[in-house]
Amino acid sequence: MSSKRVVVTGLGAITPVGNSVPEYWDGLVAGRSGAGPITRFDPTAHKVRFACEVKNFDPLQYMDRKEAKRFEPFVQYAIAAAKEALRDSGLDLDKMNREDIGVLIGS
Repeated sequence: MSSKRVVVTGLGAITPVGNSVPEYWDGLVAGRSGAGPITRFDPTAHKVRFACEVKNFDPLQYMDRKEAKRFEPFVQYAIAAAKEALRDSGLDLDKMNREDIGVLIGS
C-alpha cells in the first residue's frame, strides 16, 4: 500500500451545461439541463432527436486555427479543459518534476 498523497490542484470543464468550471457549477446548481435538439448532424433518420451537445464552444480560445482544424471536437474539449485545470491549479510546470503530476479525465 502506497503512502503517497493525491491532491486535486485544478479543475477544468467543457460540458453541455457550461464551458468552464464556474459555468458548469452554476448550471448544475440552477438545475439546467444540457439536453437540446441535435445540431451536429441531421437526426431525421433516428428515433431520438435530442442530445447533450457542448454549446457555444470556441476552440480558438484555447488553440490556434491550424490545431483546431486538425483536432476532432472531443480532443478540442480535452485540451480546453486541461488548460483551464492547469490555469486553475496555479502550478508552474517549469519548476516542477513532471513525473509527479497526473491527470484524470472523465468523459
